[in-house]
Amino acid sequence: MMLVLLGPFATTGWAQENLHTIAINSPKQLKDFFKYTGRDIPLISGHRGCHIPGYPENSIEAFEYVLKHTAAFFEIDPRLTKDSVVVLLHDATLDRTTNGTGKLADYTWAEVKKLRLKDKDGKITPYRIPTLEEAIRWARGKTILNLDKKDVPPAMTERIIQKNNAGAFVMVTVHNAEQALFYYNSDKDRMMSAFVKTPQVLEAYEAAGIPWHNMIAYIGSENKKENDQMFRLLHQRNVMCMISAAPVYDKLEAASDRGEAYRQTFQMGADILESDLPVECAEAIRPLLPASSSKRRFFKTGK
Repeated sequence: MMLVLLGPFATTGWAQENLHTIAINSPKQLKDFFKYTGRDIPLISGHRGCHIPGYPENSIEAFEYVLKHTAAFFEIDPRLTKDSVVVLLHDATLDRTTNGTGKLADYTWAEVKKLRLKDKDGKITPYRIPTLEEAIRWARGKTILNLDKKDVPPAMTERIIQKNNAGAFVMVTVHNAEQALFYYNSDKDRMMSAFVKTPQVLEAYEAAGIPWHNMIAYIGSENKKENDQMFRLLHQRNVMCMISAAPVYDKLEAASDRGEAYRQTFQMGADILESDLPVECAEAIRPLLPASSSKRRFFKTGK
């Protein structure tokens, strides 16, 4: 069944081919989009795109499926083939998500592009592993890509972003202040999704001299009272906070329980929810969408 969502995440009455996009045209707009104001639209990040029957994770087809139903940005997983082509694949091995076997690093791109992706149920689909540059070309004018850290050297990741002039809509995940400092020194506008789970880690980023307007903060995967301190500290610095539902709440058996967990995540103080089920998540949080927000200008609907 196709979901038709309301509010800034979707518009009723549009044909299926219309996409619900996030219109970002410059690094400054990207920073403005992710700046915490206290009057923001709850944001959804599609974890590896999505993880549903028929649409394999880390596939362009999955990204497009999500945008046909709701606005979202996407966390994706770049990895290297044997001949150093950067492709999207979460695991170091091919077995779980493709009809191939063994390590990705043992295959050339010419071999990898002949493989077909599996969906969450292990069903082989017509879709293939995309390269990172293919994903960047697809995403331009549609959404934001958040590149997780796998086996691609940061310098190579930075070169690809710069080569494709993609700094307005491609950001990087960093796990510590040292990684963040590399990207910041490479490009003072580089937007990052930073692991900031404790006050001590927050202090390390500040000691490194990285501006908070270059970051959103990933603070964990559970809704707990202990998050209150991090929400307060980060919001004081105008930083949006992200929780990931993928390890815990996406795995709840009942859709009603998942929906309640998604809503609770935002009600407890999060600004961004990363989910394997972004379309379902968008439907669940409709009651939380603000009547007005300056961020609405970034959300568009069109072919």
